[in-house]
Amino acid sequence: MPHTADQMYDLIADVASYPKFLPWCVAARITKKSPAIEGKGEIIDADLVISFKLFREKFASRVTLNPDAQHIDVEYLDGPFKHLNNHWQFTQLEDGSCEVDFFVDFEFKSHLLQAVIGVVFNEAMQRIVRAFEKRAQELYS
Repeated sequence: MPHTADQMYDLIADVASYPKFLPWCVAARITKKSPAIEGKGEIIDADLVISFKLFREKFASRVTLNPDAQHIDVEYLDGPFKHLNNHWQFTQLEDGSCEVDFFVDFEFKSHLLQAVIGVVFNEAMQRIVRAFEKRAQELYS
């Protein structure tokens, strides 16, 4: 990304702003904030509401923010998934840009929802990545 690791970290860490720019994210609510273990970073519990065609689902996750390591972990708490895990790692490059490593693994409880998402998963992930890129451009250029 043509932005710093700090900028991209801040963008991803700002979960409350997701409905402003992420496709299908219609609401976000921070339900709890607490210091991370050993006082490094912060843990945020958040509810997101995702709306896609006929489906509208709320899910809760725990976001562990570690600004010193430029790392964000997301753990699933409750909602329509059997499991959901994702992480972000931001690495500053010498030219002022950064590398963003994003990993996501999930499975819905509903076989129907899993089938619908499975068909469009790659396109959906590309749209989400483009939305983060566009938001970074708007904020930092």
